[in-house]
Amino acid sequence: MSHRTVADVMTRNVATASPEASLKMVARSLDDNGVSALPVVDTRHHPIGIVSEADLLRRQAGLPDTEGRDPLHTTAPMDRASMNARTAGDLMSTPVLTARPAWSIVETARFLREQGVKRLPVVDETGTLVGIVSRTDLLRPMLRRDDAIRDEIVDDVLGRTLRMTPGGVEVTVRDGAVSLSGQVEDRSTIPVLERLCQSVDGVVSVDQALGYAVDDLSPVAGPRHATH
Repeated sequence: MSHRTVADVMTRNVATASPEASLKMVARSLDDNGVSALPVVDTRHHPIGIVSEADLLRRQAGLPDTEGRDPLHTTAPMDRASMNARTAGDLMSTPVLTARPAWSIVETARFLREQGVKRLPVVDETGTLVGIVSRTDLLRPMLRRDDAIRDEIVDDVLGRTLRMTPGGVEVTVRDGAVSLSGQVEDRSTIPVLERLCQSVDGVVSVDQALGYAVDDLSPVAGPRHATH
């Protein structure tokens, strides 16, 4: 079984900014590329920070209004510092968190959640930027067609991994929900099969009504058992 990785879903052509880029250049690049953040990279194309629409808006919110009123007295220390920013390097958020192309979708989603960020620059073993992955990218496996999910379960899970006889287990998939029916040889196979199905990209739930021929989970192997 193969599972999608960051390399499968990340955006490879990444719009970036140099530390010296003016904030107007940053705003233009965000708009031209239809993105909400840019990795800031050094001369080796290593990400050193992130500058986002939120950073630019925070800076704008700290500027005097049209009547010249200064909001400094109501502005947080971080916002007061950003008001003096002139370049991407001045405004960017650091340190920058990154992902690797080989990370699984699951571990990347957990990392995003734990760190409270919306996106991660993706770097190779040399630290060079090779892509960017966002929350939206990580949701793409959930859009897999039901027939593709079923084919993977039948061919990879039942066939190649568990080496089960074709036709012993019936698999149906609807909107990512998997239903298993039929019979397996050993009772211990059922939880293994459930876990393997749950790990297939795009699966949202697994329900089973499987019987077994041998109860190998009991101290003494039991006889053939009806579907349960």
